[in-house]
Amino acid sequence: MVYMMDFQSSRYLIDGEVATQAGNFHPTSIPTGVYKARDGYMNIAVFGSKIWERFCHILGAPQWISDQRYHDKASRSVNRDSLNAEIDRRLAAHDRNHWVTQFNEGGVACGLINDMREVLEEPQIRHLGMVKEVESKWLGRQRLVGQPVQLERTPSTITRAAPRRGEHTEEVLLELGLEPGDLARMKADGAY
Repeated sequence: MVYMMDFQSSRYLIDGEVATQAGNFHPTSIPTGVYKARDGYMNIAVFGSKIWERFCHILGAPQWISDQRYHDKASRSVNRDSLNAEIDRRLAAHDRNHWVTQFNEGGVACGLINDMREVLEEPQIRHLGMVKEVESKWLGRQRLVGQPVQLERTPSTITRAAPRRGEHTEEVLLELGLEPGDLARMKADGAY
């Protein structure tokens, strides 16, 4: 995880600067973080002045480009809370898919933040066959998450549902070479 915090660790090691907590927002690139549209949350990442200008136009706020509170990175950092409130207010006018389309067409990085239902119903997840069905003798038909990596010659599969505690104890002990009489005695003694 330390390696994954590359620019934050570099800020400290090179400049001695310790980043403050920014919640679901990027600590230095503003606006970059989690924002709320009419129907839920999405990520937006605005890096650089040209993308900032495109972002402002897409949101219908070209005045922000020259607004002293927001016109450069340092100003946006100082006025993060008011800018984020303005962004959320504008995003609330439309659903996430509307904004994703607009931002993608305008060259502003963004993406949906899905709940688990949305994740598991994603077309790519379906295409990859990530959700597998198995039959549990205790719970009936179950849907489970399969392996994320599928190899062409040796594809993974789920052959059965997870067992209940102790469900296969005798089977395993017999495979290990214990005799049926040993199993009966162990069971009578409460060993399993």
